[in-house]
Amino acid sequence: MAWRVLAIRGATTVSENSIEAIREAVTELLDELEAHNQIAPDQIISTTFSVTRDLDAIFPAAIARQRPHWNNVPLLDVQQMYVEGSLERCIRFLIHVNMPETHRETIVHPYLRGAKNLRPDLKPVGNP
Repeated sequence: MAWRVLAIRGATTVSENSIEAIREAVTELLDELEAHNQIAPDQIISTTFSVTRDLDAIFPAAIARQRPHWNNVPLLDVQQMYVEGSLERCIRFLIHVNMPETHRETIVHPYLRGAKNLRPDLKPVGNP
C-alpha cells in the first residue's frame, strides 16, 4: 500500500469573538474531521489555521493542542487575507496528512455552519 501526503481543508464560523465561541467551533470542526476521516494525530504532518481579522480572542491552535494526542502536532495560526464582502468570523484549516493513497477519494473536507457556503460542491457534514 502506497502512502502519500494528502491535504484536508475545512472551515466553520463563530457567532462572536469570544474564547468560548471559538473553542466550541474549533472543537466541533476537529471532531468532524476525525469522525469522517481515518486519521490519527501521529499521521498529521502539519496544521495551519487561518482566521478572519475579526477573531482575536484565542488562537485556534491553542485549542487544538489541548486535544488528546495533538500536543506533538505542528500547529500554526495566521490571519486570513481580508477581502471586502467576504465571510466574517470564519476559521479555516489546511491539514497535511500522511495517509494511504487509497484514502484520497474518501477524504471528507468539513465545512460547517456559515462556511458551508464556501464550498457548496462538497458533501455537507456535521450540524447546520
